[in-house]
Amino acid sequence: MGYAIFQLARAHRAYAGALLRKMDLHPGQELLLMQLLDREGQTQSELLESVGLDHSTVSKSLRRMQEAGLLTREPAPHDRRVMVVHLTDKGRAMREPIAALWTGLEEISAGNLTEQQAQAFVETAYVIADAITSRPMPTEEPG
Repeated sequence: MGYAIFQLARAHRAYAGALLRKMDLHPGQELLLMQLLDREGQTQSELLESVGLDHSTVSKSLRRMQEAGLLTREPAPHDRRVMVVHLTDKGRAMREPIAALWTGLEEISAGNLTEQQAQAFVETAYVIADAITSRPMPTEEPG
C-alpha cells in the first residue's frame, strides 16, 4: 500500500507541476496564492503554518513570487521584523486559473472512477492520513 501511495503522489505532483509550469508557477506556489486569496495580508509565519512547507521553501517561493510580481512583502506596523504578505493585482488574477487547474486535475485523476469509487477513495485517503498524522513523528537516534 505504501508504494501505491508513493506512486500516486508522485504521478499527481508531476502532472500538477507540469500544469503549474505552464502558468509560470513552481509547485507549492499555488498553495501560497490560494491561502492569500482566502485571506489577504498574512504574515510569512501564518503562511508557513497553513501550507505545511518548511521555512526555507516558503521564503524562497515568496521571493520568487515577489520577483514575478504576484505579491509584495512589507514589515508589519507592530513589529518591523515580521513580514506581511499582500497580493498584487497580478496575484489576485491567478484565482480563476488556479481553480481551473485544480478542477481539471481532479477530473483527470478521477476520470476512470465511478462517483462511488471517487467518494470511497477520498474517505479512505483521509482515514489513512489521520492514521499517519495521529502518530508522533519518529525521531532520529544519535549514532
